[in-house]
Amino acid sequence: MSEDWAAVARAINERVNELGWRQRELAERSHVSQAIVREIQHHVVERRRSSRTLESLSVTLGWHPQHLFSLLHGRKPPEPAEPATAGPDTVWSRLDALDERVSEINERLDDLKSDLATVLEHVRANR
Repeated sequence: MSEDWAAVARAINERVNELGWRQRELAERSHVSQAIVREIQHHVVERRRSSRTLESLSVTLGWHPQHLFSLLHGRKPPEPAEPATAGPDTVWSRLDALDERVSEINERLDDLKSDLATVLEHVRANR
């Protein structure tokens, strides 16, 4: 199935009008560049966009994270209260991966702290 960027543009434009926002406000709130928001809203350039971009815009507009992605692929968008599927590129999966990485970094820092303490004890003992 082809991608329906016109449906994405319509949905964003309708929602932005409902909220009374300007393009710049949507860009700032979603942390998506105004140029990209403009391209999507006006359906000027059809190019592959990151699912993160669509997710950020969806969440900012008060929709389910996969709302715009669903519209793009001709599917019915999930209700806002529906749980997000944990695909490899969702916010939650990225946060989980970051949390794991932070835990690894903390373990390494603890090891370094212990090693440094041992070195300092050795240096002090040999003075």
